[in-house]
Amino acid sequence: MEVVSILLLLSFILYLFWKTTRSKQFPPGPKPLPLIGNLLQFDMSNPLKDFDKLAQKYGPIFSLQMGGTPFVFVNGFPLVKEVLVTKGMEFAGRPSNPVIDIITKGKGVVAVPYGPAWKEQRRFSLRVLRNFGLGKKSVEERILDESAYLMQSFEERMKEPFDPFCFIDNAVTNIISTLLFGKRFGYDDNSLRNTLDLVHENMKLSAGFWAQLYNAVPLVRGLPLPHRRLLRNADKVIAFFLKELEEHKETLVPGEHRDYVDAYLEEIQKSENKGSSFEEEGLIIVLSDLFIAGSETTSSTLLWALLYMMVFPEVQEKCQAELDAVLGKNPCIKYEDRDRLPYTNAVIHEIQRFANVVPLGVPHAPIKDVELSGYTIPKDTQVITNLISVHCDESQWRYPHEFNPSNFLNEKGEFVKSEAFLAFSAGPRGCLGVSLARMELFLFFTSLLRKFQVVWPDESKAPDLSPCFGITLSPAPFKVALKCRWQT
Repeated sequence: MEVVSILLLLSFILYLFWKTTRSKQFPPGPKPLPLIGNLLQFDMSNPLKDFDKLAQKYGPIFSLQMGGTPFVFVNGFPLVKEVLVTKGMEFAGRPSNPVIDIITKGKGVVAVPYGPAWKEQRRFSLRVLRNFGLGKKSVEERILDESAYLMQSFEERMKEPFDPFCFIDNAVTNIISTLLFGKRFGYDDNSLRNTLDLVHENMKLSAGFWAQLYNAVPLVRGLPLPHRRLLRNADKVIAFFLKELEEHKETLVPGEHRDYVDAYLEEIQKSENKGSSFEEEGLIIVLSDLFIAGSETTSSTLLWALLYMMVFPEVQEKCQAELDAVLGKNPCIKYEDRDRLPYTNAVIHEIQRFANVVPLGVPHAPIKDVELSGYTIPKDTQVITNLISVHCDESQWRYPHEFNPSNFLNEKGEFVKSEAFLAFSAGPRGCLGVSLARMELFLFFTSLLRKFQVVWPDESKAPDLSPCFGITLSPAPFKVALKCRWQT
């Protein structure tokens, strides 16, 4: 019996070392430890600098192991473009992520694996959102209406510095809310505020140590560890969507769609006996995907915009001078005006490039074994595209490591969009709401700068540009001082 136990122990040890041994055809990386892999070998509070050092050591493609799960990190524009665009369909899968999978149940449009269900849900979502004005004049009018509410809220708080976070957060969220639920929420609506706070917390927790430990080590998943908070938060967010769904079911009029939820509910009725992917549980996850994607990144970008305008007042002044010269005091601004405002358009794009709000994108996975840069990436491997490395690629940008709108301007001062600008990712799994986000960023940003001069309120210390790490990078809380430029 003792010999059998020793043999079993030796077999287990050999198995662990076999699991941590890389094939020569797999990208190189630091030696992982048994069971936990490389999980403790970098700073989980913000691993981005560690990832950069690994790229410098191992090259633009390297690997890490989280528990028994291998990850491949792809850096620099040429390789990232190959993954997202050139071989976009081959890398169009989504890898398993246990903590996300338990929340989404393999449904939705963001984390759902490549296949018929994803294609069906994405195609339907694009069609319905376009029907309700995505990228069209009707949505532009909604953004301008919401911008007026935001300007009013800011004007009411001009007497002293204030934190703009909740106001911008609510304003941006109201745009996607009108498309999904057919309504906007007041800035004092506690149910929306509580839901958004939970969403923001989960964006941090999902990229943190305990979520990664949950994914890497199956033995800890049933233990009462901090990852439970992430799951409880997700349940509360889903309850918010369930409430909206029940209200729509009670007032639904067939053939008269008020919003996305109505259209989806009717699609469920049409598809009941066809074995389609349309059902109520899936609707809740799709709503969560669209709601979070349509609020988190845009609101974070606008917060960075305010912060950068305070840090670089000369850039703010040039934007305002261009706005005044082109638009005068005409209170009506249009999305099409961006073509006449090259410097302002360049500033918005530079904010996105420099802030890198979604630094590592959404993980991809090959739908079959794929060759990349001489290595073989097996099917379903976690592939991380480092978008920071693209936006700081010295071969692509004139000023890769500094905030400079000239990155998007030619010698004549004309706006030029670089192929290496990947703030919305690219390829078949690129951002579904890119047209909405672009319109929101332009209209909210220009509305703010036309009405207000944005001033850093505390001369005793410089603004903190260190990002708060999560799935998205947001600025640390800050206060802004506003001076009214002229009455609209």
